[in-house]
Amino acid sequence: EARRQRRLLLLVVCVALLLDNMLYMVIVPIIPDYIAAMRGGGGTAGPSAPAGGNGSGGGNRSLLSARYPPSTGGNEDVQIGVLFASKASLQRLVNPLSGTLIDRVGYEVPLLAGLGVMFLSTTTFAFAENYATLFAARSLQGLGSAFADTAGIALIADRYAEEPARSRALGTALACISFGSLAAPPFGGVLYEFAGKRVPFLVLACVCLLDGLLLLALAPPGATGARANMPVGTPIHRLMIDPYIAVVAGALATCNIPLAFLEPTIANWMKESMGASEWEVGLTWLPAFFPHVLGVYVTVRLAAAYPHLQWFYGALGMAIIGASSCLVPACRNFGQVIIPLCGICFGIALVDTALLPTLAFLVDVRHVSVYGSVYAIADISYSVAYALGPIVAGQIVHTMGFAQLNLGMGLANVLYAPVLLFLKNVCQMKPSHSERNILLEEGPKGLYDTIKMEERKG
Repeated sequence: EARRQRRLLLLVVCVALLLDNMLYMVIVPIIPDYIAAMRGGGGTAGPSAPAGGNGSGGGNRSLLSARYPPSTGGNEDVQIGVLFASKASLQRLVNPLSGTLIDRVGYEVPLLAGLGVMFLSTTTFAFAENYATLFAARSLQGLGSAFADTAGIALIADRYAEEPARSRALGTALACISFGSLAAPPFGGVLYEFAGKRVPFLVLACVCLLDGLLLLALAPPGATGARANMPVGTPIHRLMIDPYIAVVAGALATCNIPLAFLEPTIANWMKESMGASEWEVGLTWLPAFFPHVLGVYVTVRLAAAYPHLQWFYGALGMAIIGASSCLVPACRNFGQVIIPLCGICFGIALVDTALLPTLAFLVDVRHVSVYGSVYAIADISYSVAYALGPIVAGQIVHTMGFAQLNLGMGLANVLYAPVLLFLKNVCQMKPSHSERNILLEEGPKGLYDTIKMEERKG
């Protein structure tokens, strides 16, 4: 029974992460007509410019570029950048509060609250008629993501306490994130074309509602007293100054900078440097989905066989990201650009899949096995990169150049990779050294320990 409930909760979390990324990316093919209608235009998309993504527990990474109507001035470009950055910006501000709350009240209630806010955000998107409403819906999604994503990833880490099951479960969640980013633009475009602008959002809202009802059935609030007997989690400010956690958080932010900064800039560069057509710009990120899933699969298999080398998989991923970023400016046609972009996404998969379980492991062996705050730190790391991307990347290209931007991002990743050597010794600690397992090996001393012991036996 415990194993079946654990799998259903994993399904709930994966659907929540899928919905979050689909809601983020579903407006990619729709936003042109939204903005054109707002200024009285005909709704025809013009020049292309990619949308920024945002990462949580994981991460929210966009894999397709957006198409915007022709700009009538610099102010509109700023509005678009602010619109796409608003989710990550608010998410970054709320994460310290959401992580602390999750540690105090448990994982299920914040996850349910996050799904409720996402439902409200999706419904607002469906009926938005002006820029202010779009901005409010986008920001509201960031608020929901700060609770749903962080609580969801933390819930997976808590229910899948042993390796390699934890790495497999977190890898499944990362694959759902990538699939949501890939499926959302065509999903939104087709429904928008044949059913109207509100239908894509209403469909996502219904799925969000069903996901929340399933979670409510699996873990109704107040149905168990386990939360009252759980250990008190380590405060987030103490986790932030833990040198090992700081190293992991820095790696997560650094490895996502190339993706976050390339998305708003690569379309214009392709048009100017190689005369890329509209369909080439639109399909730039599509092939990168497959090496990302491959990277997740490879890392999960390697972690199962050699769990003490998680730091090495992360360092290898950062080296691949760095080399791939440096190769982007050397590409001269559409086919060549795909190769380094696939390398970047493959490297990100290695880093994320290796280091997200490492965060839970660090909490197990160095702090208290409660995971809300540590995955809030991970979400902050992602949000920093994706909040800056839509606003800062264009200015860097304008002042320094596209090649210099890529070389700087690549150099940052290559130089940061050796820093993960700092994790070598702690990653060699055996799971039996963790606080949770020592308690369980000594025998359960309270309701929480008894419940965890029964789950492990199950």
